[in-house]
Amino acid sequence: MRTGALLLAGRLARLLDGINERVGRAVAWLCVALTLLTAYDVLARYAFKSGSVALQELEWHLFSIIFLLGAGYTLKYDAHVRVDIFYAKASARARAAIDLLGALFLLLPFCALIIWTAWGFVANSFSIREASGDPGGLPARYALKAMIIAGFALVAAAGVAQALKSALRLLDGERRA
Repeated sequence: MRTGALLLAGRLARLLDGINERVGRAVAWLCVALTLLTAYDVLARYAFKSGSVALQELEWHLFSIIFLLGAGYTLKYDAHVRVDIFYAKASARARAAIDLLGALFLLLPFCALIIWTAWGFVANSFSIREASGDPGGLPARYALKAMIIAGFALVAAAGVAQALKSALRLLDGERRA
């Protein structure tokens, strides 16, 4: 029974990591698009005295999507900001315990809180088919706002995977993780 649960936990962790891996790699291409778009916008504004509200809004839309959807990928690779005064000097077992407790008692409740509070905000935006308030701005701002929920769901998925891998390290030793 215990072996089956460990195998299931490992499979679930790999599935969740795989989702964040695919989303992260796709979002990386948005960085290229954002760079090219920004360069074009700057060139158009300063060289040709031609600007576009839609282009400027698209820039911050892309940045928002990159930030929100890339956060789970960042957590998967442990590349997020961390104050690791104690963590860096801790044993592998202590780091696994810190990661497990941090995910269960800080990260996942925070993600749940953000998703829960954003739900009404996003639902309201969808119900009124919110668009840019600026003339020439982009339609469908509600789709961008939905990225808040999607982004935190991906961070939560990365947190569940991290918690599972940490629990496996604690239960089954270093060879499983």
